[in-house]
Amino acid sequence: MTERQSSADRDSGIRRGPAAAERRGPARTGRPSRPSRPTVDLARKAAYEAIAAVHRDDAYANLVLPAILRDLGLHGRDAAFATELTYGTLRARGTLDAIVAAAAGREVERIDPPTRDALRLGAYQLLHTRVPAHAAVSSTVDLVHVVAPGATGFTNAVLREITTKDLDTWVAELAPPMETDPIGHLALAYSHPQWIVRSFAEALGGDLAETTRLLIEDNERPPVHLSVRPGRADAVELADEVGGAPGAFSPYAVYLSGGAPGDLAAITDGRAQVQDEGSQLVATALATAPVDGSDTRWLDLCAGPGGKAGLLGSLAAQRGATLTAVEVAEHRARLVSQAVRGLPVTVLATDGRSVGSDPDLPEATFDRVLVDAPCTGLGSLRRRPESRWRRQPSDLPPLTRLQRELLSAALRAVRPGGVVGYVTCSPHTVETHVTVTEAARRSGVPVDFVDARPLLPAGMPGLGDGPTVQLWPHRHGTDAMFLALLRRG
Repeated sequence: MTERQSSADRDSGIRRGPAAAERRGPARTGRPSRPSRPTVDLARKAAYEAIAAVHRDDAYANLVLPAILRDLGLHGRDAAFATELTYGTLRARGTLDAIVAAAAGREVERIDPPTRDALRLGAYQLLHTRVPAHAAVSSTVDLVHVVAPGATGFTNAVLREITTKDLDTWVAELAPPMETDPIGHLALAYSHPQWIVRSFAEALGGDLAETTRLLIEDNERPPVHLSVRPGRADAVELADEVGGAPGAFSPYAVYLSGGAPGDLAAITDGRAQVQDEGSQLVATALATAPVDGSDTRWLDLCAGPGGKAGLLGSLAAQRGATLTAVEVAEHRARLVSQAVRGLPVTVLATDGRSVGSDPDLPEATFDRVLVDAPCTGLGSLRRRPESRWRRQPSDLPPLTRLQRELLSAALRAVRPGGVVGYVTCSPHTVETHVTVTEAARRSGVPVDFVDARPLLPAGMPGLGDGPTVQLWPHRHGTDAMFLALLRRG
């Protein structure tokens, strides 16, 4: 269904570049040699190592894969293929596991982890790419010969069974009927845990057709978004410079068509940063919301790793304001400091809930306050595919308690007539509407909701009835960012 394009013209195993050298056997010497151990295509080896690190070490693919590609000397087409296999396999894991279990005649939990991850990788190639079936099977068996030698026969049998049906047929056989169990059907068909599918459907008002569109979009490879620094660069000019396109909604957004953004001069010299367009929109909405009276002291209460602080700091610099950026974790506070270099921003490594007890965070003194609260991250699953399998409903109670405490601190920090922006990268109603409503009710200060819709670009579709705004990948091409704006009375 997804991730097909970059494998369209790969031959059986792709023996190009560095991978080709590894596939070659020893030079002929005229005398017989013992059979050599199968070697593994480097692109597939890289993908397997990244997938194994995610499942074995709780690693993050976006952090481990670049290092693996460097270590194996992969670049160009082979690096792109390894990336496709890694992210595609992680996104499709739920569906792949159901199919592997059916083909193996046992639950995936009963398959040894190295074999299990290799089978997922092989099944992804068979069901989601144009890699020829014989190449997907043989390359996976070669891989298992290296990582789990005793399981080569089992691997061969399971993958050959998978080749007997295409993806749609497997899903039709294994998924519960849509008519009687729509959540279960969508979860297996589109590879999301059932509780996440249920939370998406609830946030979308029970519209299962739209929920399906969201799940499909979650499984697509997202584009890279850049944010230009106001006062340092122009989005149209930067788009021309990097071969991208200006964003559809944010005046600071640039869409990249490909490549490694970290290699761009605009990133290294501080003219731009990697930032989802949704994050740009919610930060800009807070910066443009009307306030009564002065407008010189801004506060970012949960600033790490610094993307929104960088944008707010740039806007503050243009308007004669200053920003205080708070981050409780020391290493993330250092990232914030790097992100705001040269801007009128003071970084504090402290707990944002200490408003009123910390002399640097006095009550009722800030004109604008951002609470980009820690959350489940369900709104960015397309960018962090492993997160959908790590998060559990049990994560919600401690997170929502922290969210309410931080929002309450923000309402103490803002002065009367000032505005607080509450943001989460999650559409889960408990993290959005419930948290905001409860925190406002318990805050002990008079609070009014500000309609956020007019503060977003004109013409944006699907912003709802207000006063809060929920952005969506399938509606807006952004992460699923939630924004509530509250004015202290």
